[in-house]
Amino acid sequence: MSSPRVVIAGLGDCGLLTAIHLGRHLDVVGISAKPGLVSGQEVGRRITRPDAWSRDYRIGFDRFRGLDPVRTVHGEVTGVDLAARTVTARRQDGAAEVEEYDVLVISTGVTNGFWRRPTLQSEAEVSADLRAAHTTLATAGSVIVVGGGAAAVSSAANLAVTWPGTSVALHFPGEHALPHHHPRVWRRVRRRLEGLGVSLHPGHRAAPPDGFTGEAITTDPVHWSTGQPPANADAVLWAIGRVRPNTGWLPPDLLDDAGFVRVGPDLRVPGQVNVFAIGDVAATDPLRSSARNRADRLLAHNIRAALAGRPLRHYRPPRRRWGSVLGVQPDGLEVFAPSGHRFRFPTWSITSVLQPWIVERGIYRGVRRIR
Repeated sequence: MSSPRVVIAGLGDCGLLTAIHLGRHLDVVGISAKPGLVSGQEVGRRITRPDAWSRDYRIGFDRFRGLDPVRTVHGEVTGVDLAARTVTARRQDGAAEVEEYDVLVISTGVTNGFWRRPTLQSEAEVSADLRAAHTTLATAGSVIVVGGGAAAVSSAANLAVTWPGTSVALHFPGEHALPHHHPRVWRRVRRRLEGLGVSLHPGHRAAPPDGFTGEAITTDPVHWSTGQPPANADAVLWAIGRVRPNTGWLPPDLLDDAGFVRVGPDLRVPGQVNVFAIGDVAATDPLRSSARNRADRLLAHNIRAALAGRPLRHYRPPRRRWGSVLGVQPDGLEVFAPSGHRFRFPTWSITSVLQPWIVERGIYRGVRRIR
């Protein structure tokens, strides 16, 4: 008797981990628009040190030991037939591939800036994207970062660390940045930014051109809806949070008013006994926090429980964002708890303990080295 088949639409951070958890127990197929993991994490490090970032956050699927039982399809998900239980994907050669499923996991993520797009890409195209953003910023004498979230703050800090001769300004709409973190976090990060020479501009809400979504580094003056005069720089990095869910392939009745996938506390889509969603695409809570709170383990448990007729567990989102904000810095890595309290990994531990043991072995269940 064949094992039930789980199709995971989207192999970003959450989809990948879900596939790893399920691959030992079920027949799993993962569909990815990228040829490997291209993480949405640590954008500041990605734009300033793309080679170092790639070592940890751009990893071929064949290097994950936990994916050995999983079949991966390199293609863009284009549609689903809920009645027939099939998902359709378009390969790079234009051919359509139809995958049957017993359980569907929706983890196609969101579009957010130039660093998180659902575009179907080859390895060479991913490399070109990474290099283009890095080159643009490396050759700029001045950079404006627009936005108040972690992506904006991380970008500003890493720009200042990597190119201390570059003038870096961070403009954000509120009185303080990182509004979804505990206030302690911004107080700590603000001191770090000031020490790096980043110019901070609170109360600046951008008025981008009509139709602009922040998916490009620009050079035109930045205008503000809050009344300040336009600001100029050699490069403008937009991290304004115009997040758009990658759900155009789904029936509208599965989505909320903003286009995100509706889910219950067990991560199952209401009205669909065999469809689940996870990550930034899933409307679990206002912060859509299942992407950052290891909900992949809970989802894998619930899928196996649903197939066996057992009770499902509930996801309980935290009230605040937590984790690293600036990413790995020359003096180590700071990680913030939901309470705003921080703990630090010293520099020596990053490559000798954190990456090989906690991340590669503990979280990913083994990552093969490049020889």
